[in-house]
Amino acid sequence: MVQRHLQDYAYIDEGTGPVLLLLHGLFGTLSNWQGVVEAFATDHRVIIPLLPVYEMPLAQAGVPGLVAYVEGFVAAVGLPPTFAVLGNSLGGHIALVYALANPARVSQLVLTGSSGLFEDGMGGSFPKRGNYEYVRERVGYTFYDPATATKELIDEVFEVTNSNFKCLRIISIARSAQRHNLSKELPRLNIPTLLVWGLNDTITPPPVAHEFARLLPQATLRFLDHCGHAPMMERPEAFNRYLRAFLEPVPAPAVS
Repeated sequence: MVQRHLQDYAYIDEGTGPVLLLLHGLFGTLSNWQGVVEAFATDHRVIIPLLPVYEMPLAQAGVPGLVAYVEGFVAAVGLPPTFAVLGNSLGGHIALVYALANPARVSQLVLTGSSGLFEDGMGGSFPKRGNYEYVRERVGYTFYDPATATKELIDEVFEVTNSNFKCLRIISIARSAQRHNLSKELPRLNIPTLLVWGLNDTITPPPVAHEFARLLPQATLRFLDHCGHAPMMERPEAFNRYLRAFLEPVPAPAVS
């Protein structure tokens, strides 16, 4: 994946066809969606903005500020009138708020391990600084198989936790997400929505997925076993099968 730059935005833009806008989580990176890009850039235009979770002004470091950033990105890149939006963890939360504010633009929603109702994450308090083992355990906690957490990913999170500048923004965004409960707003989001959840997700556990399915009028819920908080990373082939079936439903037989 080649990172592009436009104005104040860094992003991935691969393939041609219907647009898939992918939003990563709080400690996420563009590479979290590698499996989706590889599977769908053959017949879709897959776009992933690098959300400025570590660099944005502290006063704007929250869900509303990140939604405004996505709105600016969509305008700057010149996306078509409608497109599908996918979000993992905090990215799912941002996708939901974006769709609530711009319902005519979002053709389909895909949420996986989304915040917005409940999450038990690392944010909300100052992470332990200088403790690599603690960070390794917490990053591993994201996955059913802790080995999914590569040394590169652990090193990146460790670097973040040792920067006052970045940590303050992470805490501000995490607290904003916890305050920004969407339970009362979700029933008016009448958009086809796919929920793909890990049965072993300990950050947004399966009951959270069931609650999303209950509140969203057009929700389809799919679970993946032996899978934690990031199904598109831990079970990419199964995740992509569910995604493909959702994006390209089998047409109804013609009525003679």
